[in-house]
Amino acid sequence: MTIKAADGEGKPGSQATRKLDALIIGAGVAGLYQLYLLRNQGLEVRAYDTASNVGGTWYWNRYPGAKFDSEAYIYQYLFSEDLYKGWSWSEKFPGQPEIERWLNYVADRLDLRKDIQFNTTITSAHYNEATGRWSIATDGGEIIDAQFLITCCGMLSAPLADVFPGQETFKGRIFHTARWPKEPIDLAGKRVGVVGIGATGIQVIQTIASQVGHLKVFVRTPQYVLPMKSPKYGQKEVEAYKARFDELRRTLPHTFSGFEYDFEHKWADLTPEQRREVLEEIYNDGSLKLWLASFVEMFFDEKVNEEISEFVREKMRARLKDPRLCEMLIPTDYGFGTHRVPLESSYLEVYHRSNVEAVSVKNNPIERVTPEGIQTADGTVHELDIIILATGFDAGTGALTRIDIRGRGGRSLKEDWGKDIRTTMGLQVHGYPNLFTTAVPLAPSAALCNMTTCLQQQVEWISNCIRYMRSAGKTVCEPTKEAEDRWVAHHDEIAEATLIARTNSWYLGSNVKGKPRRVLSYTGGVGTYRRKCDEVAASGYQGFAIR
Repeated sequence: MTIKAADGEGKPGSQATRKLDALIIGAGVAGLYQLYLLRNQGLEVRAYDTASNVGGTWYWNRYPGAKFDSEAYIYQYLFSEDLYKGWSWSEKFPGQPEIERWLNYVADRLDLRKDIQFNTTITSAHYNEATGRWSIATDGGEIIDAQFLITCCGMLSAPLADVFPGQETFKGRIFHTARWPKEPIDLAGKRVGVVGIGATGIQVIQTIASQVGHLKVFVRTPQYVLPMKSPKYGQKEVEAYKARFDELRRTLPHTFSGFEYDFEHKWADLTPEQRREVLEEIYNDGSLKLWLASFVEMFFDEKVNEEISEFVREKMRARLKDPRLCEMLIPTDYGFGTHRVPLESSYLEVYHRSNVEAVSVKNNPIERVTPEGIQTADGTVHELDIIILATGFDAGTGALTRIDIRGRGGRSLKEDWGKDIRTTMGLQVHGYPNLFTTAVPLAPSAALCNMTTCLQQQVEWISNCIRYMRSAGKTVCEPTKEAEDRWVAHHDEIAEATLIARTNSWYLGSNVKGKPRRVLSYTGGVGTYRRKCDEVAASGYQGFAIR
């Protein structure tokens, strides 16, 4: 179908090559479910993805050691018992290859591939006020005319890959973890440098240390780490977690973090001895429970946070032993839980290996990449064969600001978010009618949530809103400025009460130069957020102008 595009749409005077009710950007966890739900409503809908297959973050992040740190049995779709029980996990925290296979299973089981276009990047999307529709361009020259544009791009999908001057001059190979090649990379005997020790860097380091000739880890910001316990699953364990399907479907959407556990203890109610007992028990669980289900006071009370932080430091000191390593790798200038907390498997012990060297770049930063390796500010050149950049992402906003998205009056989302990061419940943005969003700022899915729990909720809300519009004969939906102002104020009030707001990290966009400072994730809790979203829907979408 070919439709003449109006001036101001996409490319003025261009020809639309396809007409859709809805276009979805992304074929990961959110995009697959969004496609399934809208197709079931009878919409003409299609998903587009830059990748060559489904998987989203689990397609791109195939670096050594990539794996879940949510328990596998909760990082799943809960809308279908048959779909849930039709897949069996091999362990509690499986690795990327198994996760990618699971998402392929979902796509095949739901027969989604026929409505997904791979190897295609959306480059622009312009809203036409006269038609109330979007004109969307691809890197292949296609122009798609769609009523609804739904972004399922992921909150960590815009890698910060070009971070140091001179990267293009490096004689060896250089990789960002989120763009790791599909073909095997031979690390044996190589001099490898890893830049970044966040959750991703830690997974890489602990995995490749025994494979490489020599490993240099460039350490800037130390992390509080928790040991992971990932028991293998046999038939008995698989049957046990599958038997909990109804329980998990009932409880996960209403916990603070979308995980199966929730905060059970109050700091003030326990003696110091009882607190220690609780911390020891939860620490030994080998999960993120210490962060997400110990004492909620750690996020608000500096004294409580310091005691829990010192508990974790003590555990790390006992494993590191070496005073120099302790000073370099154990945080002291921010509190536990105010950054993303990584799980690890013998990561700290890696630094005791004779072929591993920790290089502090906190006060002697990386200045550039040279043909030979990495040069620090003091002039030292660390000679390397391979450089691995675990340098993170432009979280929450980057995936959309890298697309030329223009709303009413030609306003640019990149420019708007470059001044002030605002959304209405992380579901829409004032000024951009019929643009629905998942995993963007001001919702728990921007950082503080088991992602499948939150993405399912957002996708269902969007699908129900579109169903409501269609049943009422309406064609356009946009949040009012007043509703967005109220949500931003509510979000900020809760966020500013936490210690997260006082700690520089990607949670505030501090890792991206010039990015407006705002806590990206809604900190009021997954259950609270869901309730507020449900209340808006029950009110007939009060605060959203539907016409």
